[in-house]
Amino acid sequence: MDQQSYTPIIEDASSAAVHPRQGLVTVFTGDGRGKTTAAIGTTLRAAGHGLRVLVVLFMKGPNFVHSETIALRAFANVTLQSFGAPGWAIPGRDNTVHQLKAAEALAFITGQIASQNYDLIVMDEVISAVHFGLLPEEAVVQLIKTKPLGLELIMTGRGATAKVIESADLVTEMKCIKHPFERGIAARAGVDY
Repeated sequence: MDQQSYTPIIEDASSAAVHPRQGLVTVFTGDGRGKTTAAIGTTLRAAGHGLRVLVVLFMKGPNFVHSETIALRAFANVTLQSFGAPGWAIPGRDNTVHQLKAAEALAFITGQIASQNYDLIVMDEVISAVHFGLLPEEAVVQLIKTKPLGLELIMTGRGATAKVIESADLVTEMKCIKHPFERGIAARAGVDY
């Protein structure tokens, strides 16, 4: 079978100046698997088109193995940054270190948005950071409202609030119908993480 060569779609410069690309806000939420996977899939698509991508990991600290980030480092136009404390943020416990890391990540993203160096920014688990009380909901909603027109923004995590959902352009809820964990099958390297 012959392999076909791929030519990326390139907008006419004059057309792009008159009609800049509309960046949307996408939220992947829910209790089902696939939120980060969907965001990384879009990252691959964007990287393949030559877009400049920033992936920021919230709540995933140094004790997490990020197989997808290892693969994404092969793309010169994808930048990765992880902000997370060791261990898990647990409701009802002292999560001060997790709050500080989440605030640090949000400040970093705010600066990167202002730099306009990226076409797509993925905020992985930022919705969970709000859900766990590590970040104020209003800070995330304000970031959505003030993003530049051409910036594509993807947010993932469980428990998207009504205000975040209302502020987004596209919301997909991953719903868990059945999970192998219920049968005692642990997460598998290279497939689940």
